[in-house]
Amino acid sequence: MPTSVRPHTPLAYRPRAATAPENRTSRLALLALGLCALLALAVPALADPPKVGQPAPAFKLQDQQGKWHTLEQYRGKWVVLYFYPKSSTPGCTTQACELRDNIFAFRGANAQILGVSVDDVEAQKKFAEENSLPFPVLADASKAAAKSYGVLTRFMGVMELAQRDTFLI
Repeated sequence: MPTSVRPHTPLAYRPRAATAPENRTSRLALLALGLCALLALAVPALADPPKVGQPAPAFKLQDQQGKWHTLEQYRGKWVVLYFYPKSSTPGCTTQACELRDNIFAFRGANAQILGVSVDDVEAQKKFAEENSLPFPVLADASKAAAKSYGVLTRFMGVMELAQRDTFLI
């Protein structure tokens, strides 16, 4: 009696069955756990932030258009100086858009919003244009302002970013 012979398909080339929902959930849970572990490797800020009542550290930084900004030029106004880790990332985009959406309240309080990250001017320009930001986002590529405000953080011992922090000056 003849038997049917199935052609041998190597394991590596077998078509994969659809992934079951519980397998996707497990993968997402592992990914989330991995991201939490990665964030746990972040080193706390490399310096202390200025104390309440102390003068705010001076800075001179370029915005998304290449224009220079100093803290001194905003004397007599409130300054909302917010630091964020990386332009065009989900959390930073959400934060910037929430400030954008409330710009009239800040203007009504005579407050100038200034965003700062350690990205370069080109990254800031792209970020501001993509999100129609009506306030300057400043490039602190030298990381001097982030250091002086105590928000510079080292991730995994190699990457330095500003931690998310806001100063009302």
